[in-house]
Amino acid sequence: MLILDGKLVAAAVKETLKAETDILLKNGKRAPQLAAILVGSNGASETYVASKVKNCEEIGFTSLLVRFDETIDEASVLQKIAELNADDSVDGILVQLPLPKQISEQKVIEAIDPRKDVDGFHPSSAGKLVQGLPSFIPATPYGIMMMLEFFKLETKGKHAVVIGRSNIVGRPMSILLSSNIPYGNCTVTICHSHTPNLKEICLQADILVAALGRPEFVKADMVKSGAIVIDVGITRVADETAKKGFRIKGDVDYNEVAPKTSAITPVPGGVGLMTIAGLLKNTLQAYKTNTGI
Repeated sequence: MLILDGKLVAAAVKETLKAETDILLKNGKRAPQLAAILVGSNGASETYVASKVKNCEEIGFTSLLVRFDETIDEASVLQKIAELNADDSVDGILVQLPLPKQISEQKVIEAIDPRKDVDGFHPSSAGKLVQGLPSFIPATPYGIMMMLEFFKLETKGKHAVVIGRSNIVGRPMSILLSSNIPYGNCTVTICHSHTPNLKEICLQADILVAALGRPEFVKADMVKSGAIVIDVGITRVADETAKKGFRIKGDVDYNEVAPKTSAITPVPGGVGLMTIAGLLKNTLQAYKTNTGI
């Protein structure tokens, strides 16, 4: 059983990105810049954004963090996005989700200039992905594809089952796995909350991607022996015995499922780290487009 170590893969991706950035700076170019908008003080969101800022610094990118109070109105957020769209020194823009109820996530996503849409959520990016055109790939699926490539996991002709149909992970993941690209060419089944025979379908999977946001949902009796299991879930579960008062759980019951697999991602230490790697790669690509390099 192979543990798909996200720390190992992310470090390799970041090393490459840092080398490219060092060359840019050596040649008198400015560093790529990522702007992040954070609304409120949600603990998980704070952690995610802090990690993104830290990773930018580690590879030589610059970052701009814009904070708004939980009570901020939608118009103010949209105005800030418009300012960042017009700022040539900003290459990528991300708005940390979720947002408070008074702000439409869809309006915010559509307000970002598609050329700076490093999260890959804009309808323009999604449409290009579906048609197989060059596009920003949502960071988590992008990171998973990099992981498959790093470990040289065979996907051609395999049956992949994706649990979850979100625009952030499930749908783009299914498109990438079914695309005629390296580490694609799977036959893909998407399952969701209305799939009546979920267990039976999961047991057919050579590659199982769990992206539904329910901790330890996938049990050993849902996984075929020798399957590759990609756990996208990351949920804080209260635990008084833990130092921080909670533990991070994935969508897969790791201890139960891991012995049946040929390869599996741990949580934490798996897909989450690859998500940031995908975001950084998108930011460098946005920089190259923005500057004409």
